Amino acid sequence: MLTLNYKHLHYFWMITKCGGVAKAGERLHVTPQSISSQMRLLETAIGDALWRRAGRKLELTDTGQMVMDYADRLFTVGDELVQALRERPGLAQSHFRVGIADVVPKTLAHRLIEPVLHLAAPPRLSCREGRLADLLAQLAVHRLDLVLSDRPMSTSMNVRGYNHLLLECGMTFLGIAALAQPLREGFPLSLHQAPILLPAEDASVRPRLMRWFDELRIAPRVVADFDDSALMKAFGKAGNGVFAVPSHVADEVAEQWGVSTIGETLAVREQIYAISGERRITHPAVAAISDALKREPGHT
Repeated sequence: MLTLNYKHLHYFWMITKCGGVAKAGERLHVTPQSISSQMRLLETAIGDALWRRAGRKLELTDTGQMVMDYADRLFTVGDELVQALRERPGLAQSHFRVGIADVVPKTLAHRLIEPVLHLAAPPRLSCREGRLADLLAQLAVHRLDLVLSDRPMSTSMNVRGYNHLLLECGMTFLGIAALAQPLREGFPLSLHQAPILLPAEDASVRPRLMRWFDELRIAPRVVADFDDSALMKAFGKAGNGVFAVPSHVADEVAEQWGVSTIGETLAVREQIYAISGERRITHPAVAAISDALKREPGHT
């Protein structure tokens, strides 16, 4: 009957994660000789080799890879358990983990999340950026407490989550002074053939902008589009074109990036949703975000 020594299995996992016996020994505070002898015992128990030599390096055998797959899941869950125990209510500092869809403007994300740090007992904040589908998958397994997105979660997704509209505002067009000044007069028709920088097609506001242009028979000259809103602003600061940002943060963006306001439209609106596992907002950090927005003048 095969029985595994979990200490030996942990040593094996650390060797593979660290990339060698010596580095694993440093992390575990165990001599390389001791680890090597433990690995021989583990291979004997399993009845197969875990590594084979490939030139000067060692690589996992098929059996070793299978054992590593299971060990990785086992000890990753163990680490998560330790973290969860540390974060129990009443113990030390709590932890607030928020995912930010990569199309959400970072200035706006900062404005939304920052009130969490002003709670009476502020949590340790962890921000993760990525594609919405990936973030929702992490929300589903409780690796995130909240996801910020520019669109609601689709009902077709097999994820238990609830949409909370946090913010809805118009869009403000900005550009360096040399571009902004002549475009203010006659805005928005003045944008016809003007050089423009656009968010990527994945951004929900992109089709709204394009429909608005079509309705007004405006055909701006598209210079570039961007997944990264900060990169778009950098190109705008360099004078490569005008760009639109949520009006909620337009003054902050103008000051930070040295650009000027051209005009604002309420016909195109940016929306930001908080997606959580709760039907009602009860998490204190999420409540802090919502309450801070409600207190701001002009909040829609």
